[in-house]
Amino acid sequence: MTDELKHECAVALVVLRKDGEHYRAKYGSSDYGGTKLSLLLEKQHNRGQDGAGAAILASHPVPGAAPYQLFKSASDTPLVDVLKAITKRTASFSHKEHRELKERCDLCAKNKERIFLGHLRYATFGKNDVAYCHPFVHEASELEHTLLLAGNFNLTNAPELFENYASHGSFPTSRADGYLICELIAKGLHKPLADALADALADADGAWTLIGATGDGTAFATRDPHGIRPGFYSVDEEVVVVASERPAIQAAFDVPPEAVKELPPGKALVVSPEGDVEFADLNRAEHVERVESNASDLHASTRSTRLNNLSVRPCSFERIYFSRANDAAIHRERKALGAALVPQILNAADAPMERIFFSYIPNSARIAFHGLLEALFVECLTQSSQSPQSEKLEATSRSLRTSRATFIPRFGEVIVKDAKFRTFIADAAARREFYKHVYDVTYGLVGTDDTLVVLDDSIVRGNTMKNAILPMLDRLGPKRIVIASSAPPIRYPDCYGIDMSTLGELVAFRALVNLLGEDADDLLHNALKSEAQNPLAPLYARFTDEQHCAEITRLLTPPGLKAEVAVVYQTVANLRRCLMSESLGDWYFTGDYPTRGGYKVLHTALLNYLEKNSERSY
Repeated sequence: MTDELKHECAVALVVLRKDGEHYRAKYGSSDYGGTKLSLLLEKQHNRGQDGAGAAILASHPVPGAAPYQLFKSASDTPLVDVLKAITKRTASFSHKEHRELKERCDLCAKNKERIFLGHLRYATFGKNDVAYCHPFVHEASELEHTLLLAGNFNLTNAPELFENYASHGSFPTSRADGYLICELIAKGLHKPLADALADALADADGAWTLIGATGDGTAFATRDPHGIRPGFYSVDEEVVVVASERPAIQAAFDVPPEAVKELPPGKALVVSPEGDVEFADLNRAEHVERVESNASDLHASTRSTRLNNLSVRPCSFERIYFSRANDAAIHRERKALGAALVPQILNAADAPMERIFFSYIPNSARIAFHGLLEALFVECLTQSSQSPQSEKLEATSRSLRTSRATFIPRFGEVIVKDAKFRTFIADAAARREFYKHVYDVTYGLVGTDDTLVVLDDSIVRGNTMKNAILPMLDRLGPKRIVIASSAPPIRYPDCYGIDMSTLGELVAFRALVNLLGEDADDLLHNALKSEAQNPLAPLYARFTDEQHCAEITRLLTPPGLKAEVAVVYQTVANLRRCLMSESLGDWYFTGDYPTRGGYKVLHTALLNYLEKNSERSY
């Protein structure tokens, strides 16, 4: 992805079901839980680099000592800080009068620690400050009312929840949505945990995967009813583990893919202080399903009527870009996305195969590029087996009309991002020139008569593409540059955790405004006044995908570029075919939001655009 997006956070939860001596004897580790938590965080560090946090809870704490240890950092190296703190943790007893208590409770002894929570943060909203790092803590004199909470979430109605909470006699000390959710759950902890979670989240609009624990040793994980945010778990006789990505669990615990399941939307996985595991339906909290230790075929029990009316809509950007591709399903889907672009790419290239050079923008587009290459080789082999005198070759194979000897696609890495490139130049013009050199190019692979095809996984704002990528690719001297996106055009804002909440920053929306011409403002105002949930859909429908894409191409082409430019996007139909989920969250492409808050955000974003207000839309 050429446009840097801040997005999903990561969660990690490890609950030990045996005492510490079991892991010491079997694995030779005196810190089994801490080591596994560290591995889960390290394997998900792509999901958060603005902050990190961890909490470790002791089993059966005694009065006079804190039941947990908490570590947080928002430095330039937050994960390193937290991992060091986990490794070096010691008891906080320094006074002589506490020595007897230390010996009696042995809080720091690692065989007494049972619950391990971890979090990595991307600051899509809120300050990049340690106060915003998870886990959040609600302190209480009763252990069962003490709560630690971390999550990957975004709420569209946090201000409303805040005002409602404050108006009922509570005094919130922060507006951070993580703090708010923590307090709302803690408020109900005099009831069973499932009821407290159900009550706290009943009016929440947004997306979440939450993990937490109470001071008395009950741990839990829950996911929003639409399953927008990802969450996975594994249960065996020794451990319960939850993480944002499946491969993190597989790597940390060396388990096969089938041992890792998706957290069921609208449910809460609850682990009792004794290690018993249950699933509770938060839409019908009194319905609890007991989970056996092996959990190999574990699925949620029958959903309530309310949840049956909610469609499961997992975020498709997880599959396209955010999640690591060492998840086998995601790997296959990304390859399929690359392969699906072959007809459009060859049509846009409009050149013999021998005059096309294929490349990609590292690193997130690499797997889709593999799929593109595989499809090209299949296409080449198919065409080479046909008679060269065939009168009718399909339009998608125009680029293959050459001798059989050249039916080998040329490919390579022509552009590489210099991750260590930094500049402190203040002059704007000089900075623009330096900005281009964030990317290095490989000279000598592309000829002056070549068409250069470069695959990206998505184009969001287009600033990097216009100001850095295309100018640097143009230096290679190609006749034509084809930029292919394995995702469709991003036409709508997101409000569930991805940092693209304003319309004016989206190149696809700016293209629509240009296509609407002089009447654009009037048409947008009238659309906003309409009662339609999605006021922009009728305006987008005025133009074909080809017209829209042509205008995006014009917007992305910098002045003075020598090469011709063409931009092609994945179609929504192909996206749905390639991603193997039964249902799909594609609102940023289609405007089909899973919650009412999403449509509210869309209306706010359109109003902000018309009023030239650059504020976030939620």
